[in-house]
Amino acid sequence: MAKAQVIDKIYNFLCNTDKIVNVEVGGAGSGKSYTTAQFLLFEKLYKEKNKRILVARKTLPALRITAYQLILDLLDQYQLPYYINRSEMVISVGSNKVLFKSLDDKEKIKSFEANYVWVEEATEINHQEYMQLKLRLRRQSDTQNQMYLTCNPIDEFHWINMELIKKQKDIGLQYTNYLDNPFLTQEYINELKGLKDEDEQYYQIYTLGQWGVRKNIIYTNWDLVDELPGGGEMIYGLDFGYNDPSALVGIKIKDQEVHIKELLYERKLTNSDLIERLKEIIQDRRICMYADSGEPARIAEISESGFNVFAADKDVETGIDYCKRQKIHITKDSVDLIKEINGYKYKEDRNGRVLDKPVKFSDHLMDAMRYAIYTHYKSRGVKLERPYEDIRDGFWV
Repeated sequence: MAKAQVIDKIYNFLCNTDKIVNVEVGGAGSGKSYTTAQFLLFEKLYKEKNKRILVARKTLPALRITAYQLILDLLDQYQLPYYINRSEMVISVGSNKVLFKSLDDKEKIKSFEANYVWVEEATEINHQEYMQLKLRLRRQSDTQNQMYLTCNPIDEFHWINMELIKKQKDIGLQYTNYLDNPFLTQEYINELKGLKDEDEQYYQIYTLGQWGVRKNIIYTNWDLVDELPGGGEMIYGLDFGYNDPSALVGIKIKDQEVHIKELLYERKLTNSDLIERLKEIIQDRRICMYADSGEPARIAEISESGFNVFAADKDVETGIDYCKRQKIHITKDSVDLIKEINGYKYKEDRNGRVLDKPVKFSDHLMDAMRYAIYTHYKSRGVKLERPYEDIRDGFWV
């Protein structure tokens, strides 16, 4: 097995806690989810016998993309032997099993008994769902059954803080932030430190890992859907990055409503890498794509590769105002998009005065979404650099 790099503070907490319920509250980059997955593998799945580990999240698409994929990646990274039933999302090692269940199928969870439960992004679930998961800790065991909740401290009035941390004394609790993770890049550390001058609430939540207050959220005009609809008009929005993620969204406009799917959210992509990823994702290159106009050379190279790409209008204030007037539906598997839109907020100055500018942090998919929606509608009736073709439907692989 390859040598594991673990975050000692979190790993030791998990190994030594004797509490049934354990809450790991961490800022951005603290490594709480990654380390929890390592702990469950190294200390439970491969050391104990006859155990059932339940890994849960609010929706199945989010669970599949995050915790499920993380554990599979760790198993492969450390070259650990395992058997997997992919259709049921069950990993087996000897007499032990890891099962992945979402809260959108509560009946299956009600019939399940576990020794250990890990709830990823626990702030997504409500108190009733938490109690239902806690009831699953009833499987017979030679060790103490335990639950682990991992979350960002996004709202001090959330039930995890108000009902669990403040009222329940017999729980394990640990706060962490980026300083506890020695494996972060300096670029990311600088970004987190820079939040002090960007927004006090963001700095408190994502840099310091302390409970904050959710306020001045920009978009509230959205809900979740299972998938994009058939028909309608297809467009794409693209935000460039390298140290920051390159972000691509696919947008269906149907019946005057906007349906959005996250298609790409990946760091360290050169423009050549990005073009290859676009070729994998976008099947019909005639469909309009609106990209960050601050990178004209990158747009030109993508255009030369056959994509119907245009420079986006980057008017932030007007673009946000336009997007706020739309009815927006986001697919449940758009994990990073949902995370961004949940926290996307207006800046406040040091006196608490709300400004008309959004906080520049974790906003790459927000930019891509705005580029596409606002520029596309604004361009209707305006001659583009190339003739616009009416594409009624679009697909990706």
